[in-house]
Amino acid sequence: MRHASIIESSKRKIQTTTESLRHILVVDDDPMVAMAIEIYLQRNNFRVTIADGGEAGLRAIENEQFDLMIVDIFMPHMRGFESIRLFHDCAPATPLIAMSGYAFADLNSPAPDFLRMALELGAARCLRKPFTPDALLAAIRGCLAEHHAAAMRLG
Repeated sequence: MRHASIIESSKRKIQTTTESLRHILVVDDDPMVAMAIEIYLQRNNFRVTIADGGEAGLRAIENEQFDLMIVDIFMPHMRGFESIRLFHDCAPATPLIAMSGYAFADLNSPAPDFLRMALELGAARCLRKPFTPDALLAAIRGCLAEHHAAAMRLG
């Protein structure tokens, strides 16, 4: 059995203060997707921690504070929406972007709207894979802006 791992990238641009970088947790079992997201976010001045599965992602949020989570809906060892519910329950104040590339073999049958269901379980935004880097950045900035505005209203 493969052990899930957490990787915080050290390949960042030099910043005057690391604390000013927004810290994003990316949970995806596809290493190519995770690496592409990581590189793009680093280029846009985010601090990134990669978790290669649901268990590793849950360990990461137990040990660190994140400004945002990006979580794949379908990963091995977690049944679909279990991951969204668990991540939202463990860190309810942290905005979560759910992503899915799930495709159905039978195109004639009506497909459930997984992304809509993710929103009902606590996701702030949803992205359907494949998505563009601009769509990812827009979703992140939207979530962070809404979260900041909500925090300001609460005091």
